[in-house]
Amino acid sequence: MSQPNFPNPPEASTADASMQEAMTQDTSFGDILSEFEQSHHADGGTVEGTVVSVTPDGAFVDLGRKTDGVLPPVPGVELKPGMKVLVSIRGRDDEGNYLLSTIKVEIPKDWTALEKAFAEKRTIAGKVLQVVKGGLRVDVGVPAFMPASRSGAREQAEMEKLVDQEIECRITKLDTTEEDVVVDRRVVLEEREREARREAFDKLQEGAVVAGTVRTLTDFGAFVDLGGVDGLLHVTDMAYARNVKPSDIVKAGDHIDVKILKINRETRKIALGLKQLAPDPWSLAAGKYPQGARVQGKVSRVTDFGAFVELEPGVEGLIHVTEMSWSKKNVKAADIVEPGEVVEVVVLGVNPADKRIALGLKQALGDPWEDAVKKYPVGATAEGPVTSLAKFGAFVDLGGGVEGMIHIGDISREKRLNHPNEVLKVGQVVKAQVLEADRERRRFKLGIKQLEPTSIDEYLAERKVGESVSGRIVDVSGGRARVELGEGVTASVKLPEQKQESNAGAGRGDLSALTAMLSEKWKSGGAGSGAAAEPPRAGQIRSFKIAKIDAAAKKIELEWIA
Repeated sequence: MSQPNFPNPPEASTADASMQEAMTQDTSFGDILSEFEQSHHADGGTVEGTVVSVTPDGAFVDLGRKTDGVLPPVPGVELKPGMKVLVSIRGRDDEGNYLLSTIKVEIPKDWTALEKAFAEKRTIAGKVLQVVKGGLRVDVGVPAFMPASRSGAREQAEMEKLVDQEIECRITKLDTTEEDVVVDRRVVLEEREREARREAFDKLQEGAVVAGTVRTLTDFGAFVDLGGVDGLLHVTDMAYARNVKPSDIVKAGDHIDVKILKINRETRKIALGLKQLAPDPWSLAAGKYPQGARVQGKVSRVTDFGAFVELEPGVEGLIHVTEMSWSKKNVKAADIVEPGEVVEVVVLGVNPADKRIALGLKQALGDPWEDAVKKYPVGATAEGPVTSLAKFGAFVDLGGGVEGMIHIGDISREKRLNHPNEVLKVGQVVKAQVLEADRERRRFKLGIKQLEPTSIDEYLAERKVGESVSGRIVDVSGGRARVELGEGVTASVKLPEQKQESNAGAGRGDLSALTAMLSEKWKSGGAGSGAAAEPPRAGQIRSFKIAKIDAAAKKIELEWIA
């Protein structure tokens, strides 16, 4: 077999010289190539590559060379195309691809190297050969045994997946005489895990938003794996809504983004927040719930002083007991609403700084007082049942929670009452006249006796305008006279203008004219022939004509009869 003639330029490397020397010693070309590649690429150093494609048996990695490398599956690492990886070149396979490993340590070459690694407690590489009773057989330069409990595998299936895998381990027992070697992979994994956690923890910063995986749930929150480091997501930081359960928000295995709220470097505790990734709904409350707005919400809890209503997750308002009913006194919130009930309310006030919203339930139902005022103007007749009696009067229900009060003095004209129960009883339906609308106390003042016919009512029913009547003058003042036409019936009449009689031009000696005038007055009885014959005065009985009747005001206007 002829040997190839490789040129040997002056600038050839030491490895090239080694190849030529080997060729002169009748060595095969394959051995020369293997030795060349081992000297150049299989020195245990690491290089960076890019994952090109992934198969169930591993991944092809582009090393920036003519030939790709083959990387077996890496436990705990999901390889993806485009991923950058640091690998060690261990040699080539039958197809000429580089054999790669993510393990940076080497397999000892002899017993001396094993003894040194054992003494220094150094991590070495090994290749799992097979599953045996109680553990695994591993090639660490010599056959070694790895107990199942120290393999890092939790079950048999995981152990079987380690076969043909290159692993890192540490020698725990070495007997060169008996050629007995025991190795431990678990201790290396635990150290790597602690180191990874420490590195991950050191990289975390307060205020940063990081990705994590929900590991476990508790009553008070959830523990989230941030890549080897656990943080606590407390239930109060999961959502702005109240009374939520952790299981309502997340579940084990969920991939979520969280904000780092606080890091305690001494205790290595991390507080996380989920709700902080969304705007605080209270920052928008003033604009969404202006005063006077009519909104709907769900009653979240009921207390002695009122009920809290959830308007949206994280925003609650309070309906105070005084804003629940227009009519009911000493209201109990539990008698009006119950948890879970959807109610319509009116916003009475908003205080975003203190996170408070005052709500009114009765305002949403409409104020019955406004309708009642229109329905029962002063002078109108109202009807309703007596709701309660007191010494000073009776209360009447006018509907819609509106009450009217009848004072004891406005119940009867017939007699003076000591207590309303002498003529009224609770539940009795009565008719009464509206005397006054008390806006401050939101109550009508009513009167029953005002609806009873009076003597003036009866008098007016029998009289008409233009009819002549007689009456007694009871008072004269202010240019008018008050006339009594009957018992309890009075009228008013304007006083007549008095003519001034003048005796100008009459002398002391004109006695005949004066005597004639006095004689005429005597003959007429002193009254003359008209109303002006004698000035009106109290006590006089005179005749009048009815000039005007105002039945509603119960007023009569008279005229003098000449």
